[in-house]
Amino acid sequence: MSTDHTQSRPTQTQERGALSSAATATVAALIVSTAGVIVQIVAGVDFPTVPPVLFILLIPAALVYFGRWRWAAIPAVLAGLFLTVGLFMSGESVRLFDAGLPGGAGGAVGLWVQTLAAAVAAVAGAVTTAQSYRGG
Repeated sequence: MSTDHTQSRPTQTQERGALSSAATATVAALIVSTAGVIVQIVAGVDFPTVPPVLFILLIPAALVYFGRWRWAAIPAVLAGLFLTVGLFMSGESVRLFDAGLPGGAGGAVGLWVQTLAAAVAAVAGAVTTAQSYRGG
């Protein structure tokens, strides 16, 4: 009687393969949100020399893209919620509608892109997380 040692053991990581549609949407939304930040910087909105928001967006994108842990999309959900809720709680949401503020129309457009994409990243990240824990 021989024992089959090639059976795979259950792990908490997925095998390296193509990303799910939800994971792809999560990564894409985080990158698009980053592009919105860059548009704001180019338009003249005041940002620090090294904007922390770039790390807030790109580290979760890298975790989802390169990592295969079940929890990898949770930081994307948190980043999306943090940026979306934080925009309104900080009072910066007035920039969405007032092109007369620093950065002008370009700053407003960049902020819209950043905000909408961050919200999409939060939703897509939640779907990605749910799928990974369901095994889907």
